[in-house]
Amino acid sequence: MREPGMGKPGAAGPDAHRAEAILALGANLGDPGATLAAAVDAIADDAGLTLLAASPVAVTAPVGGPAGQPDYRNMVVRVATELDPDELLATCHRIEARFGRERLVRWGPRTLDVDIITVTTPAGEVHRTDPDLTLPHASAAGRAFVLAPWSWLEPDARLDGVPVADLLARAADHDGVRRAEVAS
Repeated sequence: MREPGMGKPGAAGPDAHRAEAILALGANLGDPGATLAAAVDAIADDAGLTLLAASPVAVTAPVGGPAGQPDYRNMVVRVATELDPDELLATCHRIEARFGRERLVRWGPRTLDVDIITVTTPAGEVHRTDPDLTLPHASAAGRAFVLAPWSWLEPDARLDGVPVADLLARAADHDGVRRAEVAS
């Protein structure tokens, strides 16, 4: 997995970017750990994104969806981008497709899920309600599988003005999240 902060040759620093975003990544089919590492590399290699930071990986039980799914591996990344939110969403979908993502069953098992949690510009956090994209992510404030890795990455992070650590403490699934073992 690429180290955060490793810019593309000739790329401007993060201060030159129009926005920063938190993306949540999840996988529970195939080798989810390897998939997440490869997805982080794909994000880092994308021309429209600069990887700024990546959280540790969490292991979580599935939330919703069909019974009998394997546990998920989840993490968040912070990226800088000049893409607008719709272009960022298209980029996330393109990365998912590279890893064989199919949208067959809501909350079903998946090779890779890449969700936009927040987008922040110099003017502040972007808010929008749209059938294709709601910002901040409509369900993130109650999902420990997003909040735990985000709090590990950025202990002082806020989602819609509320400390992520406070949201995590109230999340119904917070007891079902643990850090993945790191291979030595």
